[in-house]
Formats: sequence, structure tokens, C-alpha cells
Amino acid sequence: MPTRKNAGPAVTPAASRRPRPSGGSASERRDHLVKLAAELFARKGFQATTVRQIADEAGILSGSLYHHFDSKETIVDEVLSTFLDDLVARYRAALEVGGTPREVLSEMVRIGFSTLEPHRAAITVMQNDWNYLLSLPGDRFAYLMKAEEEVERMWLEQIKAGQAAGEFRPDVDPKLTYRMIRDTIWVAVRWFRPGGRLNTTGLAEHYITMLFDGLATGERTSQQGS
Repeated sequence: MPTRKNAGPAVTPAASRRPRPSGGSASERRDHLVKLAAELFARKGFQATTVRQIADEAGILSGSLYHHFDSKETIVDEVLSTFLDDLVARYRAALEVGGTPREVLSEMVRIGFSTLEPHRAAITVMQNDWNYLLSLPGDRFAYLMKAEEEVERMWLEQIKAGQAAGEFRPDVDPKLTYRMIRDTIWVAVRWFRPGGRLNTTGLAEHYITMLFDGLATGERTSQQGS
């Protein structure tokens, strides 16, 4: 689903001005660093973000960051895998609960929109840096494609099941339909802001209404004039 020169007076280095994380377990400090880095990746782009910038944001020296991570690739790996593990697990759970294809797809839409807040940074990174991460040497980020393939399979099975049951129109392409749904959900991360008129629950319900009930009233007009 992204320099400037200033000859002003000397300023205190950013690392010394920011509060340093104190207390807590090593795991908590690590989680704190992951969250800070994720926000930087989302704001500046993964390629443009340096280890030093992450350390500055955390108020620590660059060398200290390497006590927790061996590279920024390791950090973004954790950000993305955490998101995808959560998403896929929740999709699988929805399929296990079952129901009609419309009920299952509705729940999957709700799950998708519900990730916009807790995984906002990860979704933004995936949209901006997907191709770059897949182009890196080795297969470290091959799981991105595997996760996408599994998610697509789950959606397509439900769409096709709905068509077979006469619940969904037979004249729509399942893969194209899935991609339009997918892109609508993930692109929303670019404009959705918490605290607005709709929360993610309201956003999902509105989209479900549009998805299954449409915008036009009366007879379908999509085939007229064709």
C-alpha cells in the first residue's frame, strides 16, 4: 500500500537533546526502538533512513543501536513480519469461524481496516518500499510475497464461493475484485486520521455497505450501452 543548509549558531546534537529511554527490560527497550524506527521508515522512506537517524531519534549513539539490531534491515523485517503475522492469523481465524461468503468477506474487510492504526507504519512502508525490499540480495524478504499469495488465495476462495452459491455476481473477475478491495483498504492509510468523523470500525462498515449494496439505486446500469 516515500537538505537543507543553515549557517546559524551551533546547536546541541539531537541525540543529547532527546530524552534517552531509561528503565524497563531489554525487550521493552528493543520494542521502543522498533516503534521509533518504524515511524521514521514511514515518514522518510526505508531507503532514506539511516541507522544514525534512528539512533538520534532514540537519543542514543549509533553504536548502541547495534546492541539490539545488526542492521536497519533487521528492524524493518521485524516491523513487517509482525504486521503480516497478525493479519494472516486473524484472516485464518475468520475463515475458521466460517459463515456465508458475504459474512466472511465482511469480517475480512473489518480486519483489514482495523490494522490501519496499530500497523500504520508497517502498511506505509509496504506501500512505499515493497519493490525495493524484494529487490535486495538473498531471500530475506521473500516472505512478503508468500504472505501476499496466501492472503490473495483466502480472498479469492471466498469470492468464488459466493459466486458459486449465487450470492455474488458471476460476471465480475475474482482477482480484479480482490485487488480493488485490497488497494482500497491499504491506500486508506494515506488519508485516514484517528479522531476524525469515522473510526476504523465505522470506516469498515461504510465500505462493506458500498461493496455489497453499491451506490446506485434500482436496476444495474453497468451493462447499458455496452
